[in-house]
Amino acid sequence: MTSAVQLIRTDRLSGVAEYAYAATAPAGARPVFLAGACPLDEDGRTVAVGDPRGQAAQCMANLETALAAAGAGLADLLHTRVLVASSDQADLVAAWQVVRAAMGDHDVPSTLMGVTVLGYDDQLVEVEGVAAVVD
Repeated sequence: MTSAVQLIRTDRLSGVAEYAYAATAPAGARPVFLAGACPLDEDGRTVAVGDPRGQAAQCMANLETALAAAGAGLADLLHTRVLVASSDQADLVAAWQVVRAAMGDHDVPSTLMGVTVLGYDDQLVEVEGVAAVVD
């Protein structure tokens, strides 16, 4: 299925960012609002304790599962927000690299944020998203 999402770029903004600066979906597209994907396994346990990369990978797998349940995929994402419980920029970059790699050619607009704490024990990473699909 072809994605309804159109990524927007402009040469008036820096090309250093690894994502499009905006995205749109056509009228009539069904929005899909995703809860933050957490680094939890099927039993609700936090995986990859202390490892932002491992947690980001689990978050992306869980995000894809939630998207699939809504009839969507990563290419249908309009925006993501990557939250990393760290004040160390290297941890943010490590999580971002995993998220960015999972997205492939779909360089969706994204926000990467360092936060103080996340909701589950030992949780370092969470990935939120908004998608759009045409049924």
